[in-house]
Order: sequence, then C-alpha cells, then structure tokens
Amino acid sequence: MGIIERIKEIEAEMARTQKNKATEYHLGQLKAKIAKLRTQLLEPPKGSSAGGDGFEVTQFGHGRVALIGFPSVGKSTLLTMLTGTHSEAASYEFTTLACIPGIIHYNDTKIQLLDLPGIIEGASEGKGRGRQVIAVAKSSDLVLMVLDASKSEGHRQILTRELESVGLRLNKRPPQVISFLTVVCVIYFKKKKTGGISFNSTLPLTHVDEKLCYQILHEYKIHNAEVLFREDATVDDLIDVIEGNRKYIKCVYVYNKIDVIGIDDVDKLAQRPNSVVISCNLKLNLDRLLSKMWEEMGLVRVYTKAQGQQPDFSDPVVLSADRGGCTVEDFCNHIHRNLIKDVKYVLVWGTSARHYPQHCGLGHVLQDEDVVQIVKKKNPDFQEKEEGGRGRFKSHSTAPARISDRQKKVPLKT
Repeated sequence: MGIIERIKEIEAEMARTQKNKATEYHLGQLKAKIAKLRTQLLEPPKGSSAGGDGFEVTQFGHGRVALIGFPSVGKSTLLTMLTGTHSEAASYEFTTLACIPGIIHYNDTKIQLLDLPGIIEGASEGKGRGRQVIAVAKSSDLVLMVLDASKSEGHRQILTRELESVGLRLNKRPPQVISFLTVVCVIYFKKKKTGGISFNSTLPLTHVDEKLCYQILHEYKIHNAEVLFREDATVDDLIDVIEGNRKYIKCVYVYNKIDVIGIDDVDKLAQRPNSVVISCNLKLNLDRLLSKMWEEMGLVRVYTKAQGQQPDFSDPVVLSADRGGCTVEDFCNHIHRNLIKDVKYVLVWGTSARHYPQHCGLGHVLQDEDVVQIVKKKNPDFQEKEEGGRGRFKSHSTAPARISDRQKKVPLKT
C-alpha cells in the first residue's frame, strides 16, 4: 500500500470516529501518523541525485509574494496590472503552465510577484503541478490567495487544507514568538539521550494531557525528551513542534470579480480579516491591495546620512523582521559585514528615536523611514603614526614600554 492510500485510509478512520473524551487519545495518534506520512510524501526519493522538474526562479528584490489560486480566477491579469509584465490570460483553464515573475515598484522598494499555475484539489498528493507550486510558496514572504468572489468559500477551504497538508501555516503564530530580542517558546521541546520523558506545563491544559503527549512521542519513536507547555496548545501545535519543518507565512485573501456579485456580498467579503476585494476587469481597489501587501510584509526603510550632509532619500536600506531583523546591527551587516567592527555609535532620527538625534547602540530596533548616521571609531594605525614623533624621538616597536604604559587603569564608568 502506498503512502497516499495509507493517508486516505487514516483520514477515513478519523472521519468515522466520534470525537469525545474516550477517543481523543486514538485521534491524537492518528494525527501523528498522518503528519509522519505527509512528511515522507514530500521527501525526495532515496538515491535520486538529479534535480526535479520545478520552476523556481531567482529571488530578486526586497521581498517575494506568490499568487496562489484555482485556475481562471484572474492571477495572470492581476500580475499584468501590478507589474506590467505580460502573462498570458485566456478564458480557458491552465493558461499559465510555468512560474512568471514580475517586479512591483512600491515605496522605494522592489517586490517580486510570482504568477504560479493554478492548483486543484489533491495538489498536496501530486495532482497537477501542485507540489512545485507549493514549494515556491514556501520560499515566499507573503501569499496572495486569489479567489473567485462568486464561489470563494469553497475554494478558500480547499486551498487552505492543501497548503496545511504540506506544512504551510497561514496567518498562524509560530511556536517560537520573538519579541524585544527575546525568544519565548509556546511549547518547549528538546530531545535527550537518557532520562525518559519529562512533561510540565505552566497553566492548566484543556487539549493535551501527559498521557496523550506520551503516545504522540512514542509514535515518533521518541522515548527521551523534555516537553514544557507555556500556553494551552492543541495536539496539532505539539505535532508541528515535533516535526520542526513547518513554514509560517502571512496570507492575504484577494476576492476578485466583485463586479459579478451584489453590493451586500461585497461588503461581507471586505469585512473578513486579512481580506481585500478587487476587480481586475474594472481596475477597482488595486491601490488598497498594494497597501495591504506593504502592511503585511512589514518592510522597514532606513535612509543613510553622511556627516555634515543631508540624508539620502533616493536609495533606502530595506530591512525585514522575517529576514534577519531590524536592529542597528542588522542595518550595518546589510551594508557590509565588516562594517560592524568600526562602528562606535549611531545617530538616529525618526519614530524609533526618543529625541533627535539619539545616540544608539547595535541593539536599537529601527522603524520605517528612520535616518541613520554611523560614527566610526578612529583608526588605531593612524593614531600610532601621529603619536610616533619624528627623528631620533620616534618610538620603535622594539623599544621598552614606558612606566605609564605599563600601569593598568580601570576605565571610568562614565
């Protein structure tokens, strides 16, 4: 029996199993089995060294956005309107058979937009070109799920299920939450060599107990581990932490073709969270879509300033919390990796500064449209040349050190 058949058999067993207190342990084991099988389904076959038939394109710009949706929902037309790149559009399905990239120039940044072929139900099992499409989506910073407004609810559920089947989590918080340069693990999990399984929680749990946690770990053949719950997490959250290969991506639901439905239906769709209603045919609300993309991507533009000169507002340094971070140290590393060694302090103007200018260190978190001036340390080699003297009074490297040089002094705290 193949992996796909085994997955369908377990799904059928879960569907006919009534969910109650007596069957929650059995359902937890079945969820762990499905997660293991889906991970095996995505792994490349052993012994195959040749590359696959994917259509990955070179990453370009300050961010990447993927267009995902069913065939003939308007993805190619949307790409052409936002980027100016021609993508063939027709009235029949599967017009786009390859990944077509385009560049959006917005707020002094360049955002790469990818028009992917339409996926169908069963894409996670290999139907159509679903695996290649989902693989490209995993490398994106944002997913635009393009839906037909007249049949959006059914398509949205199918696409969300297909993406979650391969480890994509849309608009969900990862098990590690980073805030103020500290990492807080919702579920702390660590394998050990000996000692058995240690289970603890900082609050009462309503979805997982110690017995269910043991059964899920044993399903993965883990017999020595430490598990700590800091929130009331679910069984799916625990499985995601054990797997460790989940991708958490922000998603914006784009409802196209609103010109074919009533105004009341358009109003209901527009009020949904993370949703934007547009019409490519009438070119409606495209500006709102661009601003929503910018808001969700969280790009931070930092402008540079040389000493005694005006800031350069033409070419910003673009940072992102999802790509490295937004601190002063990340800003310096983005310019040059060796620049951090020469930085004495920085002067910051903008919303992240308490006063203008503010002397900041490497850990200061920058915000959008900040202006930064880097103050470098003095070159010690240049100081030695200046202090070396002239003629017979010139100091040599082989000369004995003076008494004042041998005296060690603790630097002042001020």
